Parts: sequence; C-alpha cells; structure tokens
Amino acid sequence: MRYQFVDCRWELGKPDRGRELYLEGHIPGAAFLDVERDLSTHPGKPPVQGGRHPLPSEGDFARAASRAGIGPGVFAVAYDQGMSGGAARLWWLLRHFGHDDVAVLEGGLGAWLGRLVTGEEEIQPNEFVPNTRRGDTIDAEEIERRAGEDALVLVDARAPERYRGETEPIDPVAGHIPGARNVPFSDTASLPEEVLRAEEIAVYCGSGITACVDILALARAGREDAKLYPGSWSEWSALGLPVERG
Repeated sequence: MRYQFVDCRWELGKPDRGRELYLEGHIPGAAFLDVERDLSTHPGKPPVQGGRHPLPSEGDFARAASRAGIGPGVFAVAYDQGMSGGAARLWWLLRHFGHDDVAVLEGGLGAWLGRLVTGEEEIQPNEFVPNTRRGDTIDAEEIERRAGEDALVLVDARAPERYRGETEPIDPVAGHIPGARNVPFSDTASLPEEVLRAEEIAVYCGSGITACVDILALARAGREDAKLYPGSWSEWSALGLPVERG
C-alpha cells in the first residue's frame, strides 16, 4: 500500500487561494485537488439545483482522483487548514465513489511536523475506477416529505448565528431547515447523544462542504451511516422551501 497526501485547502469566496497556499508550501509529494474545480461541479441554472457546490460526476471525479495519484493500492491522506472542509469533502467523495482507503490528517497542515516544499509536484497518475456507493445521500424532496418524522435527525453544520437566521453572508435567505439540530462543524469534539442515538442522521451546511466535517466526526463516533444533503442550504433556500429561524 502506497500513501498519497492530497492538499485540499480552500477559502470560501477566494477560488484561487487553495492553489496559492499549496504552491507556497505543502507536504512533500502531496497532490492538490481544488474544492471548486475538482471536488465539486458547476452549479445549475436558477433555482440552483444542487446548490453552490454540486457533487462531481463519476467521470469528472475519477479523472481528478487519477491525476492526484489515487487508485488501487493507494491510501489517500487528505489535509487542509485544520478541518475547514476540503479534506473531509475529499474523504467523503472517495468513500462515495468506492475508495475506502482514505483518512484525514487530524489538525490539518498545522499538525504536520515535517518539512514543507514549494512549487508544483510531478504526481504519478493512477487509474481511479469509481464504484458509487448508494444510500449515503438525501435530497430536498425526501427531507421535505419526512418533515417531523422522529426517525430522521437533520443536522445543520453551519455557525450558530447562521443557523438561527441572525446573519446570512452568502445565501439570499437566512434561517435553517425546519426541525434541524445545530452541530457546528467548528465544534464536533462532543456530539449530542440525541444525534448519535438517532435512527437515521442526515447532515447539511451551506453548500455541502463543511457538512462533511460533521459526517467525519460522526463516523469516528461509530455512526458511519450518516447521509449528506449535497445541495444543503444554498439549494433549499433557493427552491423556496420552508424556513425556520431562532
């Protein structure tokens, strides 16, 4: 088994910042995958189907993963600035497309004790063959249909003030999906027992990136069955679906 580090740093609203950070200094031999271009696809036309960061297609993701050196016999280790979403998104996507040999570097690049190198890397390409997992996502239609159902616990991974609807710096509507429980991605050290004990768990955020941080934390706590709502709040709010505040 060969290890392949993958740099997934990114900054919301700064589409080129991730690659700039990679070129300034990264783990030796690490590939770079861009959250906007490699770990997502372009949003659809309004109303935004799939949200701001729709899931990439099998083919597009396979090409990106292959270019990053990921494939049979490779254990991928993703990292970002410290659980900012990019590394967890790659972790989730690799598992979604059938590659379970993946981990996230806890603490991100800041936890790396070795040297860093600058500039580009010559990554040996691999052949990533997707085998898409079923049942690990949920869509807006199912969430709306199952509103109020005790069996499904919906988790909102955004910051508390965005969840409560006090501020919304990105999407046109403030608030959260009715009935959702707030577990901010920045504070997953202690997950609520009522979430961990739920029959079913689904997680969303603003656009499906930082929700993966919560899903990773849930998996570490033994709940590897948590689903992702890929469209998240950016899709839900754009579709004019019910909103709750407070």
